[in-house]
Amino acid sequence: MKYVLRRVAALLLTMLLVSFLAFTAFQMISGDPAQAILGTSATPESLALMRHQLGLDQPFLVRYARWLTGFVTGDLGISYSYRQSVMSLILPKLQVTVCMVLMSFVLIVLLSLPLGLFAAQLSGSRLDWLHTVFNQLCMSVPAFFLSILVSYLCGIVLKWFTPGEFPNIKSDFGGALYHLLFAAVCLAIPRIAMSVRMMRSTIVGEMEKDYVRTAISRGNDRSRVLRYHVFKNSLVPTVTFLGQTMAEIVGGGIVVEQVFGVPGMGRLLVASISNRDYPVVEALVVILAFWVILSGTIADLINQGIDPRLRLGGRA
Repeated sequence: MKYVLRRVAALLLTMLLVSFLAFTAFQMISGDPAQAILGTSATPESLALMRHQLGLDQPFLVRYARWLTGFVTGDLGISYSYRQSVMSLILPKLQVTVCMVLMSFVLIVLLSLPLGLFAAQLSGSRLDWLHTVFNQLCMSVPAFFLSILVSYLCGIVLKWFTPGEFPNIKSDFGGALYHLLFAAVCLAIPRIAMSVRMMRSTIVGEMEKDYVRTAISRGNDRSRVLRYHVFKNSLVPTVTFLGQTMAEIVGGGIVVEQVFGVPGMGRLLVASISNRDYPVVEALVVILAFWVILSGTIADLINQGIDPRLRLGGRA
């Protein structure tokens, strides 16, 4: 329990530091937010009034405390470009991105663990080189290139979906998930190959340890030892890698969303950067940072539950 509390405290402190750095960085960027909202024809009086309404005439730390309080309570400010609250702008995009990322991650977990176990069983066999070549090929193909191929083949040639036409996730949830499935597969394939390679290497290394040799020398079936003993001991580095993968999916999803026309956080981030819509970019950066940090924290907590030695280390 102490370990969990320490990890949660570290998560909160890290997020506080990230929010402060993000807020500071965007405050240092040149440009007048009031001018961006009112336009170049605004009078000095209207600009002064807008700066007062935005709180830009207050000290830096007061503005940061006000922004942080608003962020925690759901008030992320007003978008310069869309003239609406940042929360109402981000929330629909966040739902789409979360669905895509979770679908991709589920595919990675469901496929990489059994495939990694199967690949380890092939180690040293005649089929091992074929698996290695195929796995290396899947690892080397970027997600954006896969997205282009899948979009052309499945969308234009086979007409399984219409590229660029994304169903409304509220009115047609099933259709939206079907459209997102293609993007999720493109995100998952390279990372499945990486996870399989990680799982295979860990299991092969574990099979060389003394306790495995002892178990096999006592007459235990090699496959049974691999499935019920080695597999569990190989999960800790694999779960850590999957936690990193969960964080990396978000970055890769930005490009994939562009190819498939998915109206998610990635497309909104790119558009907001182009429009210098700093309140939106600021909120998205903090949300994405929170996603990355939370993924690592969850992976650590799962590992602590898998390996008793980590639990003992956490209480030490």
